[in-house]
Amino acid sequence: MSEYLTLTGPLGAYFLVVLVGFLPSEIWRVMGVFLSRRMDEQSELLVWVRMVATALLAGIVAKLVLAPSGALAAVPLLGRCASLVIGLAGFFILRRSVFAGVLFGEISVLAMAVLMER
Repeated sequence: MSEYLTLTGPLGAYFLVVLVGFLPSEIWRVMGVFLSRRMDEQSELLVWVRMVATALLAGIVAKLVLAPSGALAAVPLLGRCASLVIGLAGFFILRRSVFAGVLFGEISVLAMAVLMER
């Protein structure tokens, strides 16, 4: 049984991802939930945090569209921009649903990648 919990066993990579990737960030999320429980949602601090999070997300999306790496680089810029527009349309059409926006954008960029292969 101990061979499954070591980093060299068959589940070692998963154990490492949980230990190094999930747990350190999850601690801060749980702490944030408990510390912000009594805070006013419209307080200046939370408005600032929301603005910083939005700016970081916008930066990540811009980097993915304008300077992609990996398999996304095979999709032309026009296809990535079209997928961004489709994702935004899905977001707004389905009553500002983040899930719908991500789903529409992801499906469209996958479709663009498949079309580019042909």
